[in-house]
Amino acid sequence: MNSFLTTVKFDYLQRTRSYAFLITLCISLAVAYTFVPEPNAAYSTIKIGDYQGVYNAAWFGYVTAIMATMFLSLIGFYLVNNSIKNDIDTKVGQIIATTKFTNFKYLLSKVLSNFLVLLTIAGIIFMMSIVLFFLYNDGYSFEFLSFAKPYTLITLPALFIIAVLAIVFEVVLWKYSIIQNLLFFFLFMTAITYTMSNQVSYNYDVFNGKIVTTQMEAQLNQIIQSDQSARLSIGFTVGGSSERFNFQGIDFPIPFIVSRLLWMVLGIVLIVAISPFFHRFNVKERLSVKKTQTITEEHKTIQEIALSNLPKPQINYGIFPLIKTELLLLFRQGKKWLWLMNALGIVFLTLLPIHTVYQFILPILWFFQVSRLSELTTKETTNHVHYFACSSYKPLSRLLTSQLLAGIILMVFLATPLILRLGLMVNYLGVLSVIFGGVFIVLFAAALGILTKGKKLFEVLFFMLTYANINGIQFLDYFGTTGQNISYVLVLILGFASISFFVRKYEMNR
Repeated sequence: MNSFLTTVKFDYLQRTRSYAFLITLCISLAVAYTFVPEPNAAYSTIKIGDYQGVYNAAWFGYVTAIMATMFLSLIGFYLVNNSIKNDIDTKVGQIIATTKFTNFKYLLSKVLSNFLVLLTIAGIIFMMSIVLFFLYNDGYSFEFLSFAKPYTLITLPALFIIAVLAIVFEVVLWKYSIIQNLLFFFLFMTAITYTMSNQVSYNYDVFNGKIVTTQMEAQLNQIIQSDQSARLSIGFTVGGSSERFNFQGIDFPIPFIVSRLLWMVLGIVLIVAISPFFHRFNVKERLSVKKTQTITEEHKTIQEIALSNLPKPQINYGIFPLIKTELLLLFRQGKKWLWLMNALGIVFLTLLPIHTVYQFILPILWFFQVSRLSELTTKETTNHVHYFACSSYKPLSRLLTSQLLAGIILMVFLATPLILRLGLMVNYLGVLSVIFGGVFIVLFAAALGILTKGKKLFEVLFFMLTYANINGIQFLDYFGTTGQNISYVLVLILGFASISFFVRKYEMNR
């Protein structure tokens, strides 16, 4: 038991001390600040018809709990679904595989570690919501139970299910990280849409929000005594409500509480079910043995090498050989079938209407390169050759610049049909927007990779950015035809470029 708890403890400490966790925590606090708008804000997050609740403790507690649950359920999965992969990369998994630590104990320790990481962020959001209550409240008294009850019965069970799903996806789809991300997002959106739009029992609501929203609607309809029921909307809606009602909180029925416990027990049963299928870190060992045998057979055919007959190495301090090498690494990385998808995307860029290309094809085509871009500045650290790379000749002006240029060339190459179409339409502002969009994504990936020493945060944010562009959110359109956002995209490009070079220079000086 002590070894199990120690494993959970140190895994939790390792992950919470990473740069990726700290940056995610800062982003979570920035988003959580908007969960309850300030009294004079021009937007709302939870609105029932034309009504919002008065800023009492119950409204603050339940609104922030629902918003935190939805936000952390989505972003939290992408934060914690690489825990097994981290053990593979750090060789900790191979050590665990030699011990008596069973598959179930190991996977359960990862679930608890994931849960504690998400719980840490939820706890900080909880404390921040209390601070905002004292800043925004309309003279209502502070009631701790009104804050704690929704977080305990809504947020905590949902986060535990997310922690379980992250491990299940890693075990079942451990070779396909992109499929993990896409499949979870599809399941998340399906679950949210289905439970909120249908008469589904509270017991089957994984994210626990429907019982609260339904009773909010019932309380308001009882107060205003209207013939038409006011419908609740969740999300950032421009235009604040002018009417307020006094939300008193809800009483959770016993069957609902029992169902939350049953969902958590079901998660543990699911871990038991997948434990026999866990690879236990033996896949790479098989590959290495096969590779060693192949090399041994090749050495048998080599007789003798005369060093005098070998061509003399030619020294070239230029940047073009490095760009060529980085491009080859980008093109050869990943599955071959992805290039079939890329070719299909290029055809769609050529044939489909401009509007469809901008809203769907280009962002999806660029997102297919997420694994390539996420390793643009992290592959040296991942492969443990960062000391060698930093000791090369002019690592900033040659190596880092070649990596950035190779990524930009790749993104612009994929968007070439659209660029040519815009050029033929004499839409030069659109051409610049697309080029700047490709540059922005590359520098965004480079900056986050250098800051976090990993690729997870970029993958999460790039996925969210792609989803926002597919849904036509104009503010996040970084490659649009109108060119409305070209100025702030250019500012972000300069900012990310400065971060990449200054942080990398600081690391080399150390």
